[in-house]
Amino acid sequence: MADTRPDLVLDALPRLSADRAEAQAAHRRWQALQHSPRGPRGVSLHTAVLGPPEALEDRRFGDLDLVVRRWPLPLWPQLWWEVLAGPGGTILHEQLVRAPGSPVPPAAPGDLRVWEHVVDDVAVLLGARDVDPGVATRWEVHLPGGVRTQFVWGLLQRVEPGPG
Repeated sequence: MADTRPDLVLDALPRLSADRAEAQAAHRRWQALQHSPRGPRGVSLHTAVLGPPEALEDRRFGDLDLVVRRWPLPLWPQLWWEVLAGPGGTILHEQLVRAPGSPVPPAAPGDLRVWEHVVDDVAVLLGARDVDPGVATRWEVHLPGGVRTQFVWGLLQRVEPGPG
């Protein structure tokens, strides 16, 4: 998320008891794991990094049996990291989602807050229209009045007001 909101990433580091060098080192380790020819793949990679999921749910989508795994995250206690996996642990989708029982902050075009709302909080608003920008980690929801919301990994990053 540092590529879209470096200001918020820097503000978050003290809450994680980390500095910029530690964040960069963690990012390098993650990238090395992802690109290692012998490293874990799919769900195994997430389990290696995050530990066992706190929640596991079987879900059927048409003829496909899926497994939803969720992990709590220290930076966002009201959110969980969710991984939707197909047969063999192949990851089909992953993003931040609201934790069960977590209150939804006020979700109206004028009240949306970056790093607090997730896609599902905004996509249910009256007149909302999902827009796939064609990048797996990104999503947009357009709201009436020309308001555009942009998400990275399911977390709100920007709210662009409509004309007027």
